[in-house]
Amino acid sequence: MELIGFLLIGLAAGWLASIYMRGSSMGLVGNLVIGVVGAFVGGFLFRLIGFAAVGLIGHLITATVGAVVLLYAVGVLKKS
Repeated sequence: MELIGFLLIGLAAGWLASIYMRGSSMGLVGNLVIGVVGAFVGGFLFRLIGFAAVGLIGHLITATVGAVVLLYAVGVLKKS
């Protein structure tokens, strides 16, 4: 059951990040992948600065921030 929750949070985070980054939508599967990888990136970044995600909203925020950072990094790498 935790895997399904993790995937749903990843899907929502990828969708929110694609809205925030304007025009970075990659479809359902792309948003899921960006959200799941973003969850790992966000968790790593938040642990570096000493924050911890608590609850559903905390995990969603962490995954969304990670997905936004990931989309930004991909955009920078595409331009160069």
